[in-house]
Amino acid sequence: MTTTDIPRPADVDSGRRVSKKRPRKTTTGGLRQAVSATTLLWIMACLYGFPVLWFILSSLKPASDLFSYPLTLVPHNPTLSGFEAAWDSANFSQYFINTAIVCVITTILTVGVSCCTGYALAKYDNKWLKAFFLCILATTMLPGEVMLAPEFLVVRNLGLYNSFAGIILPAVLTATGCFMFRQFFLTVPDELVEAARIDGAKELSIFLRIMVPLSRPIMLTLAILSFQWRWNDYIWPLLMLNDPNKFTVQIGIQSIVGAQNINWSVLLGASVISMIPLIAIFLVFQRYVMGADINAGLKD
Repeated sequence: MTTTDIPRPADVDSGRRVSKKRPRKTTTGGLRQAVSATTLLWIMACLYGFPVLWFILSSLKPASDLFSYPLTLVPHNPTLSGFEAAWDSANFSQYFINTAIVCVITTILTVGVSCCTGYALAKYDNKWLKAFFLCILATTMLPGEVMLAPEFLVVRNLGLYNSFAGIILPAVLTATGCFMFRQFFLTVPDELVEAARIDGAKELSIFLRIMVPLSRPIMLTLAILSFQWRWNDYIWPLLMLNDPNKFTVQIGIQSIVGAQNINWSVLLGASVISMIPLIAIFLVFQRYVMGADINAGLKD
């Protein structure tokens, strides 16, 4: 006759206690890591945001209070006179239209060309494509000022000087955009492309119906970055344009600066006005970038 050991209540209770204590240790450690990471992010946000906050609040100060001692963060007598003077002294409505045209067209072309280039570099095995990709990456190792002179000569010889096309075309293909799309398409399994080819899909159909929808997060991210780059671009439009009716926002802000003195109140107001479209674009498209499912259409 066999006997079995029946656990005593004390043993059961001790086992339960041990099993309950382990998750608590793991939860406590994870909570500490989350709190420390959140604290670090808040510190970094404050370090980056404080100068911007000072800049915006200073634009609400009268010109006499900007350099008064002691310096104050919050304006005692907030006023919008700097914004009104900046809008009246410069043709900002025309500058905004010109800059919007350049930014929208350049962003659309940049996203489209970068997507096609990144797909070819990632999914086609060719030594010349690899050499081409290295040449694209090599452009990031040179300062932008080094390439201004040859770009200017090429654009001028093409007859595009003092035109929006002369600003747009050199900025269409960017190394950053090609690299972003190439790295993303490398993460897409080749089996997905092969399955589409077996089903009879053409190369253009595979690219437009499969790859482009999957790369929507990268497209939106590059669109935001490209729009920001072109909106803040100053040196290249300054070299290419000499017609005041074609000036962009950044050149218009520079025209406010006088030769002898600088009206800082007007300059700060104009700078804050130029930031409004960028902030609006980011707030509108941020949720699409953060909420996009990069792995849509893929199986684990």
